[in-house]
Amino acid sequence: MKSLVFLLLVTVASARVYQRCEWARILKNNGMAATTVSLEFLHYKRTLSSSWGNSLFSNVSIMKSLVFLLLVTVASARVYERCEWARLLKSEGMDGYRGISLADWVCLTKWESKYNTETTHHNSDGSTDYGIFQINSRWWCTDGRTSSANGCNIRCSELLTDNVGLAINCAKRVVRDPNGIRAWVAWRDHCAGHDLSSYVAGCGV
Repeated sequence: MKSLVFLLLVTVASARVYQRCEWARILKNNGMAATTVSLEFLHYKRTLSSSWGNSLFSNVSIMKSLVFLLLVTVASARVYERCEWARLLKSEGMDGYRGISLADWVCLTKWESKYNTETTHHNSDGSTDYGIFQINSRWWCTDGRTSSANGCNIRCSELLTDNVGLAINCAKRVVRDPNGIRAWVAWRDHCAGHDLSSYVAGCGV
């Protein structure tokens, strides 16, 4: 995936057509195995060729397709800036929800995911934590692999997109349980009992 994204970025940035060896040297200088990139691109070419026919596999068609794939890749996940995330949480009614301060929420998500909606973590019990809040698949969402209570009535994959409203609603559901915000290990380890003012400082909230 990383090599494909690099290929897309280079292609989108310029209309230049590289010679084979020139392109191979560029890939090597960027730490990319030529075999891996060649296989990925050849697979992509075969897919396009079978769908559109060889006659339509032109430079223009490739360019349009690569731009589309790049946009889809970028749009599927998001890493928030601290203040941007704090303002969004406040707008979603998280400040003071169940007695939990906005700073607590920002601290929690900093240590759970670094504000990255695409974060996943595999646990020793076979469950997986998903998204910006690291929601657990055994209790709160279903991923088709873990036996789940699915307390949020949601697919875990829905927690990995930039539609964070779903993740926020699920986090609200989690803290309505008796454990409250203590359900998150990162909050217990890094936020509980600490001065958290720095997490919302300068954010205008």
